[in-house]
Amino acid sequence: MTSESRFAAMGIPGLLRAARGAYGDAVRAAFAEAGFDDIPRNGAYVLARTYDNTSPLTDLTRELGISKQAVSQLIDTMVMRGYLERRVDTEDRRRMLIRLTQRGEAAATVSWRAAVAVDAELESLVSAAGVAALRTGLIALAEMSLGPRSAPE
Repeated sequence: MTSESRFAAMGIPGLLRAARGAYGDAVRAAFAEAGFDDIPRNGAYVLARTYDNTSPLTDLTRELGISKQAVSQLIDTMVMRGYLERRVDTEDRRRMLIRLTQRGEAAATVSWRAAVAVDAELESLVSAAGVAALRTGLIALAEMSLGPRSAPE
């Protein structure tokens, strides 16, 4: 059975799950090659969201689909391993901020480069227009996940 026929009958949720593997495998291999073999599960996502500073800690719980306690433990592990540092927010001392350390920035860069390589390979297989259409669809799905959806009429 070819990979095309293997996935052709699969629904979009299954395809999304299977497709994550291309990025996950590439990022894990790049981390191992660069000596970042101690990054915990979901750590690459935290590095990326911390690097671009677009996701407050409270959003990580929803985005990762794990509990507040699990997010806290993940952050603790990454702090202990030297990827992140915690700081008290000077504007609101009740809030903690996380920032990448130099090691965290290096790991985030390795992860980004691995993802870009997968993007380039994908574009060689389906065209730039195909990748753009895929991004459009994924953005729409991501936006749908943020709020209530109206029932089909």
